Amino acid sequence: MTQIIPVDFLDLFKKPSIAHLATLMPDGSPQVSPVWVDYDGRYVLVNTAVDRQKDINMRRDGRVALEIQDPADFFRYILVRGEVAEITETGAEDQIDTLALRYTGAAYKWRIPGQVRVMVKIDPEHVTTSSR
Repeated sequence: MTQIIPVDFLDLFKKPSIAHLATLMPDGSPQVSPVWVDYDGRYVLVNTAVDRQKDINMRRDGRVALEIQDPADFFRYILVRGEVAEITETGAEDQIDTLALRYTGAAYKWRIPGQVRVMVKIDPEHVTTSSR
Protein backbone atom coordinates (compact mmCIF):
# COMPACT_ATOMS: atom_id res chain seq x y z
CA MET A 1 0.00 0.00 0.00
CA THR A 2 1.46 3.31 -1.10
CA GLN A 3 2.24 5.85 1.60
CA ILE A 4 2.60 9.56 1.10
CA ILE A 5 5.77 11.35 2.14
CA PRO A 6 4.89 13.60 5.12
CA VAL A 7 4.76 17.29 4.21
CA ASP A 8 7.21 18.26 6.96
CA PHE A 9 9.87 15.98 5.38
CA LEU A 10 9.44 17.03 1.74
CA ASP A 11 12.30 19.52 2.15
CA LEU A 12 14.74 16.60 2.25
CA PHE A 13 13.88 15.97 -1.41
CA LYS A 14 14.42 19.62 -2.37
CA LYS A 15 17.87 20.24 -0.92
CA PRO A 16 21.09 18.31 -1.49
CA SER A 17 20.37 15.50 0.97
CA ILE A 18 22.24 12.30 0.14
CA ALA A 19 20.10 9.18 0.27
CA HIS A 20 21.38 5.70 1.04
CA LEU A 21 19.68 3.12 -1.15
CA ALA A 22 19.67 -0.51 -0.01
CA THR A 23 19.12 -3.22 -2.60
CA LEU A 24 19.42 -6.99 -2.36
CA MET A 25 22.28 -9.05 -3.78
CA PRO A 26 21.48 -12.47 -5.34
CA ASP A 27 22.34 -14.20 -2.03
CA GLY A 28 19.94 -11.90 -0.13
CA SER A 29 22.65 -9.79 1.48
CA PRO A 30 22.17 -6.00 1.44
CA GLN A 31 24.06 -3.65 -0.85
CA VAL A 32 23.97 0.09 -0.06
CA SER A 33 24.75 2.98 -2.40
CA PRO A 34 24.69 6.72 -1.79
CA VAL A 35 22.38 8.33 -4.35
CA TRP A 36 20.84 11.63 -5.28
CA VAL A 37 17.09 11.54 -4.73
CA ASP A 38 13.87 13.29 -5.76
CA TYR A 39 10.13 12.90 -5.19
CA ASP A 40 7.40 13.55 -7.77
CA GLY A 41 4.43 13.45 -5.40
CA ARG A 42 3.87 9.73 -6.00
CA TYR A 43 7.25 8.03 -6.42
CA VAL A 44 10.66 8.43 -4.85
CA LEU A 45 13.04 8.86 -7.79
CA VAL A 46 16.69 7.91 -8.17
CA ASN A 47 18.95 7.83 -11.20
CA THR A 48 21.67 5.36 -12.07
CA ALA A 49 23.51 3.86 -15.00
CA VAL A 50 22.53 0.55 -16.54
CA ASP A 51 24.60 -2.38 -15.26
CA ARG A 52 25.67 -0.75 -12.00
CA GLN A 53 25.18 -3.12 -9.07
CA LYS A 54 22.10 -1.30 -7.77
CA ASP A 55 20.53 -1.40 -11.26
CA ILE A 56 21.22 -5.12 -11.59
CA ASN A 57 19.86 -5.79 -8.10
CA MET A 58 16.67 -3.73 -8.58
CA ARG A 59 15.88 -5.41 -11.91
CA ARG A 60 16.16 -8.82 -10.26
CA ASP A 61 14.44 -7.95 -6.96
CA GLY A 62 12.56 -4.66 -6.68
CA ARG A 63 12.44 -4.53 -2.89
CA VAL A 64 14.44 -1.55 -1.64
CA ALA A 65 14.93 0.70 1.35
CA LEU A 66 16.12 4.28 1.20
CA GLU A 67 17.18 6.56 4.04
CA ILE A 68 17.68 10.30 3.73
CA GLN A 69 19.35 12.17 6.57
CA ASP A 70 18.93 15.92 6.91
CA PRO A 71 22.39 17.42 6.27
CA ALA A 72 21.61 20.18 8.79
CA ASP A 73 20.37 17.87 11.59
CA PHE A 74 21.56 14.26 11.66
CA PHE A 75 18.79 13.32 14.13
CA ARG A 76 16.20 14.11 11.43
CA TYR A 77 15.67 11.55 8.69
CA ILE A 78 13.13 9.71 6.61
CA LEU A 79 13.23 6.00 5.85
CA VAL A 80 11.27 4.65 2.90
CA ARG A 81 10.77 0.96 2.17
CA GLY A 82 9.07 -0.03 -1.02
CA GLU A 83 9.15 -1.67 -4.42
CA VAL A 84 10.55 -0.48 -7.70
CA ALA A 85 7.53 0.43 -9.82
CA GLU A 86 9.44 1.27 -12.99
CA ILE A 87 12.95 1.57 -14.42
CA THR A 88 12.97 3.76 -17.52
CA GLU A 89 15.40 5.52 -19.83
CA THR A 90 12.68 8.07 -20.64
CA GLY A 91 13.54 11.36 -18.97
CA ALA A 92 16.63 9.93 -17.24
CA GLU A 93 19.16 12.25 -18.93
CA ASP A 94 17.10 15.34 -18.05
CA GLN A 95 16.63 14.04 -14.52
CA ILE A 96 20.35 13.53 -13.90
CA ASP A 97 20.99 17.13 -15.02
CA THR A 98 18.26 18.40 -12.66
CA LEU A 99 19.68 16.37 -9.79
CA ALA A 100 23.24 17.47 -10.53
CA LEU A 101 22.15 21.11 -10.53
CA ARG A 102 20.60 20.64 -7.07
CA TYR A 103 23.53 18.71 -5.64
CA THR A 104 26.50 20.39 -7.36
CA GLY A 105 25.20 23.65 -8.82
CA ALA A 106 25.94 22.58 -12.42
CA ALA A 107 24.73 20.15 -15.08
CA TYR A 108 25.91 16.53 -14.79
CA LYS A 109 29.53 16.43 -15.97
CA TRP A 110 30.46 12.77 -15.45
CA ARG A 111 28.84 11.31 -18.58
CA ILE A 112 30.63 8.34 -20.09
CA PRO A 113 30.23 7.73 -23.83
CA GLY A 114 27.82 4.88 -24.43
CA GLN A 115 26.60 4.79 -20.84
CA VAL A 116 22.81 4.53 -20.54
CA ARG A 117 21.14 6.29 -17.61
CA VAL A 118 17.83 5.19 -16.11
CA MET A 119 15.32 6.76 -13.76
CA VAL A 120 14.05 4.44 -11.04
CA LYS A 121 10.58 5.03 -9.62
CA ILE A 122 10.12 3.60 -6.13
CA ASP A 123 6.64 3.11 -4.70
CA PRO A 124 6.86 4.10 -1.00
CA GLU A 125 5.07 1.31 0.88
CA HIS A 126 6.31 2.09 4.39
CA VAL A 127 7.55 5.48 5.59
CA THR A 128 9.21 6.17 8.94
CA THR A 129 10.43 9.56 10.09
CA SER A 130 12.47 10.78 13.03
CA SER A 131 13.42 14.16 14.41
CA ARG A 132 14.36 15.65 17.74
